[in-house]
Amino acid sequence: MSSFSGGDALQKRLQELAKSLGDAKTLRVGFLEGATYPDGESVAMVAAANEFGDPGMNRPPRPFFRRMIEEKSPQWGDDIGKIAVAVKYDASTLFPLMGERIKEQLQGSIREFTDPALAPSTVSKKGFDKPLIETSHMLNSVDYDVKDGV
Repeated sequence: MSSFSGGDALQKRLQELAKSLGDAKTLRVGFLEGATYPDGESVAMVAAANEFGDPGMNRPPRPFFRRMIEEKSPQWGDDIGKIAVAVKYDASTLFPLMGERIKEQLQGSIREFTDPALAPSTVSKKGFDKPLIETSHMLNSVDYDVKDGV
């Protein structure tokens, strides 16, 4: 790690870092457009129905996404800082690594989610009692991308 003294040295270093990071990027993690079930149903819509509930289907909210953000996001600033240093501020490496980290956290949230439990009739139909996982298609559809701009 370098040390800096004086405003000019700091300003120069910040300009170097900005140049190495390049233009603005947007990291998106979740159920991206185009992710569908084999029958064409949108994975994002199924995920939203699970996240917020669907009274028409007697489905209670199962806030796996919000819980993950609440639990994990306080650490994201430190994580991206550590990754940035490790990859020498190379944005083409930095953002995919951070995307993979958050993707894994979201998939972990889906795997670990248990409350509210499934109704006994749903457990009987599925043959097991794991909320949010039936075929693992939603779980395996979690993805990320990096877009130019904000």
